[in-house]
Amino acid sequence: MRLLLQQRPEGPEAPRFVQLMLQPDLLGGWALVKESGQIGGRSQVRREQFLDQESALVALEKARDQQIKRGFQLMFSQGTNARR
Repeated sequence: MRLLLQQRPEGPEAPRFVQLMLQPDLLGGWALVKESGQIGGRSQVRREQFLDQESALVALEKARDQQIKRGFQLMFSQGTNARR
């Protein structure tokens, strides 16, 4: 599953983005990968590990909701029946 959120640009600066991805790992667990930064600039990648897909999905939804509260808008959604 992959979500891309973007903030409206303020002034001449490029907009900021947050990308949230769920990926299975080789040991049967799941990873929530969070990439954030400015479009066309540097970005930061963080990874959280989870034992099962359900707990990883809950963490993804929580991260998505936090970013929406910060003014980000959902631009793209891909993957398993994206909950809204």
